[in-house]
Amino acid sequence: MAKRSLARRTAESTWGLVLVARIVVLSALVLVILAAGVWTSWKTAQHAMLTKGRERGTMTVSACAADTCTGPFVPTGLGSIRAKVTIDKAVTHRVGERIPVAVEPGTETVVRVGTAGVLHTWIPFGGALLLAALVLAGGLRWTRTAWVAGIAGAALLGAAFLTL
Repeated sequence: MAKRSLARRTAESTWGLVLVARIVVLSALVLVILAAGVWTSWKTAQHAMLTKGRERGTMTVSACAADTCTGPFVPTGLGSIRAKVTIDKAVTHRVGERIPVAVEPGTETVVRVGTAGVLHTWIPFGGALLLAALVLAGGLRWTRTAWVAGIAGAALLGAAFLTL
């Protein structure tokens, strides 16, 4: 067996460290992307999913601006009638529509509840899954994992679109 020179052994070790560093950095990037998607989604998803103890009711859309719609809120149980609450325009279709909602505590903002509302709140996570799939496939060469993440993200976004 031929002995390798010190320079060659050093170069091989350095190249191995570069490959390991690439895997570590890109894996951390994927985790940050997914964590950001979950964090962003959870800010509103908690109000749509965990409605026990929250003020729930029905909102009737009376007016819409560029990004939001407003209207009166009528509670179904305990709570107070509110003359004007605000909801994201993406979860409404037309003026006069009655939407089941939950009030975000301490605000005049409401979040749609039910399947459509929950799926809509998880849209940022669906986008994060799609973005993570690109990093998984392009940077880490984990194609199967990338396909799973991409299909899951696309399915989440598609389901949110179809239910609204």
